[in-house]
Amino acid sequence: MVTRTCPDCATEVGSADLICFTCGANLPRVRSADEPPLAITVAQKAVSADKAGRLISSAVLRISFPAGNVEVPAGTSVLLGRDPAESLVAAAFDQCENVSRRHAMVTVDDSGRATIRDEHSTNGTFVNNDRLLPGTDVRLVDGDAVRLAADVTGTVTILP
Repeated sequence: MVTRTCPDCATEVGSADLICFTCGANLPRVRSADEPPLAITVAQKAVSADKAGRLISSAVLRISFPAGNVEVPAGTSVLLGRDPAESLVAAAFDQCENVSRRHAMVTVDDSGRATIRDEHSTNGTFVNNDRLLPGTDVRLVDGDAVRLAADVTGTVTILP
């Protein structure tokens, strides 16, 4: 039987122990030679991809609505709407009855490219007064006017 010692306090520990009963330190797991290797996690793949040259932009899209700003960092999406169970920014639209519960999705990809998509809202989503086709992504650029329904308008700003 192999003798193991705690890496923190050098006390002898059992081969199956997970913690050192002297100092409380977590002990590294010893894998037998016949155990298959652990699968690579999604997070490990993402870190590996970033190390391979894929970087996430530092850009942030800001839409300034009368009730407050909605900010979407690169690599994320935000649902615009009144339903707090669906939208992180629902409080900005809770007094706007003509904004749907799931109104529009704003996405900023890893490179900083911003899009908006109408989520089959009742009263429509508009960019620069052009109504979006539901389910179709439309590019957003600095200075665009985004309107939800008839009267909730915000201005797009891309922050570097």
